[in-house]
Amino acid sequence: MFLAVAEEQHFARAAKRLGMSQPPLTMQIQILERSLGLKLFDRSRRGTVLSAAGAAILPAVRRFAAQAEQLEAVIREVVAGQSAVLHIGAINSAMLDTVPPLLEALRSSHPQLSVFVKEIDSADAVPGLEAGAFDLAFARLEGEVADGIATMPLAEDRLAVAMPTQHALAGLPRIRLKSLDGEHLVMSSRQVSPVYFDMLVSVCRANGFSPRIFHEVRSLTSQLAYVSCGQGLALVPASMRKLAPPNVAIRPLKERVTVVTAAAVWSERRYHPIVEAAVAWLQVAHRKVHT
Repeated sequence: MFLAVAEEQHFARAAKRLGMSQPPLTMQIQILERSLGLKLFDRSRRGTVLSAAGAAILPAVRRFAAQAEQLEAVIREVVAGQSAVLHIGAINSAMLDTVPPLLEALRSSHPQLSVFVKEIDSADAVPGLEAGAFDLAFARLEGEVADGIATMPLAEDRLAVAMPTQHALAGLPRIRLKSLDGEHLVMSSRQVSPVYFDMLVSVCRANGFSPRIFHEVRSLTSQLAYVSCGQGLALVPASMRKLAPPNVAIRPLKERVTVVTAAAVWSERRYHPIVEAAVAWLQVAHRKVHT
């Protein structure tokens, strides 16, 4: 009711949207205001607008409403007999290549499975699993990331350099990492993937220089976009060459540096039969690719 009035900015329109008469809606908002000890709306003849307090709580209420809608969807699935539900959080690249074949296999063996997929940043994977928002996540993570959280690398790639085609280094078949000393670099943000960021910085320092970070961005495709706009060079997986625009060249490093581009991540503290089935399928698929 609060959201309807906030979005319609009119009690009569909000009541119509909610399929109810206006007096009960007005009464419920007044009860809400009294229970919170806050004035949520400023009313006038011209309409209704959020007060400062109402505007402050609106984002949290919207998040709460979205979670309630998701819960209702799960309940509807369970009531309909589709009790197998899997919540997946995945970075964009995994949504394109890793998740679809997994879901095809799972739905083949579990016809009643309902799946909810949400795009996330790598940094969201562990908190989301710990909070129970996801049952399974796909992110750029490796090693021990948190107590009770398991990771399984699924895809690795050699590190390469993305640069404008006119750059002096673009004419070389391979780039020595030390050659990037002093260059403006576009890096994947540490906030998005701390492990990945720290690994790249460590590799640079091991080769005699500290990276000069000009921009921090949220995805590999954003790195290519910034390079395309002449905003610096970027360290990216070599496979990104298939997504590079015509004015961006991608050259492998002389040093062999391998990075995890996708890993499955799940909580070992929460048993979920579909997660077990998913991990087993991923292990078999990963072995087939590497044999």
